[in-house]
Amino acid sequence: MFNWILPFSYLLASILFILSIRGLASPKTAREGNLLGMAGMLIAIVTTLYSPLVSDIALTIGVIIVGGMIGTYSALHVKMTSLPQMIAAFNGLGGLSAVLISLAEIIAGSPAYLEASLGLIIGAVAFSGSMIAFAKLQGLISAKALVFPFQQFLNLVLTVAAVTLCIMFIRSGNHELFFWLAGIAILLGFLLILPIGGADMPVVISVLNSYSGWAAVGIGFSLNNVLLIIVGAIVGASGAILSYIMVKAMNRSLLSVMLGGFGAETHQASAAGTAGKIAKTGNPQDAAFIMENANKVIIVPGYGMAVAQAQHVLREMADDLRKLYDVKVMFAIHPVAGRMPGHMNVLLAEANVPYEDVYELEDINREFATADVAYVIGANDVTNPLAKTDPESPIYGMPVLDVGKAKTVFFVKRSLASGYSGVENPLFFADNTIMLYGDAKVVTEEIVGALEEK
Repeated sequence: MFNWILPFSYLLASILFILSIRGLASPKTAREGNLLGMAGMLIAIVTTLYSPLVSDIALTIGVIIVGGMIGTYSALHVKMTSLPQMIAAFNGLGGLSAVLISLAEIIAGSPAYLEASLGLIIGAVAFSGSMIAFAKLQGLISAKALVFPFQQFLNLVLTVAAVTLCIMFIRSGNHELFFWLAGIAILLGFLLILPIGGADMPVVISVLNSYSGWAAVGIGFSLNNVLLIIVGAIVGASGAILSYIMVKAMNRSLLSVMLGGFGAETHQASAAGTAGKIAKTGNPQDAAFIMENANKVIIVPGYGMAVAQAQHVLREMADDLRKLYDVKVMFAIHPVAGRMPGHMNVLLAEANVPYEDVYELEDINREFATADVAYVIGANDVTNPLAKTDPESPIYGMPVLDVGKAKTVFFVKRSLASGYSGVENPLFFADNTIMLYGDAKVVTEEIVGALEEK
């Protein structure tokens, strides 16, 4: 009887995973997508527990409980600003599991040398690369690109060595070669991510997510597990598609990102024409007065909003402008704002900002020309006009939000410091720009207070 239940259950789980990915494509259906994914995983786990593949059910259930407790704790205690780090860490754990399963399979005498080798290589790169991404995002090491002479040449040598060892292992089955292969792949993952700067982290996270999926495919073939192959392919393909969308939004190539992107060189010089200029400074009361007399206000959130946890008070400010002063308020989202794909969307959704008020770059850019106010809260590189005007700039060619076309631009920042790309933003010194220095949450709270006083 179980002969038909196992494939049917795996097929059902796979369908639920596909529907889950589809649901996650939109904030409106994301909750439903999560529930479908959870249901699919529950079916997959229960089916596997009762399959002949599991010999020690008690130990397996114990491990699942421990993992579930860790996941639950993480979900309840990790702040929304730390989601990119958590995703990087989980990607790494997925890669590490592929490495350990590959090693276990080979030690147990599995003849699937090619499949295990592919799972090992991709999983090891995903694991070590994700650990570097986690360390950069967490501030344990510098978010800037870390480069040294002949770095790319060393990466090439290690890649050739890994391919050579893989071929030698497949031909000989020598376990010692397999362990050497694991070590080189882990080292290669470290070196591949070190030269990538913080501005490219959203792309890196989606690439590493894709790696973990393809590693699962290799392990699925090694274990002859259809579900692992299907789910791994879904994760791998969706991560690859997302990476393509991200680099397209930056008008760059994936190869240029993975070989070291923003921050690989020093770009601390002043933007052309800004030397000696002074940025105009305002206060929250000024901002409140101008916004309450506006017809249209566009809010542009960035990582500064995430760090300050200002999304809730930002929604309160938008509500006050609408209800008290009948101002049209819109939110503009750049595809690579923040530290991971969809970072700003997640934070605004947490603050219950209506989905219909949130617009992507291609839908909102034309609105800035008719906006009375652009309120930029912690965004920098994604609003920098040098991406359009300076061919020498490292961000040249990246589509940016045209906030400078608004009648008045408020920049909420702690200082005039450049963003992750290291490029100064000339908008700080524009005639229609007013800088609001300070913590993003505190500044916005003061604006809300001024709005509600009248």
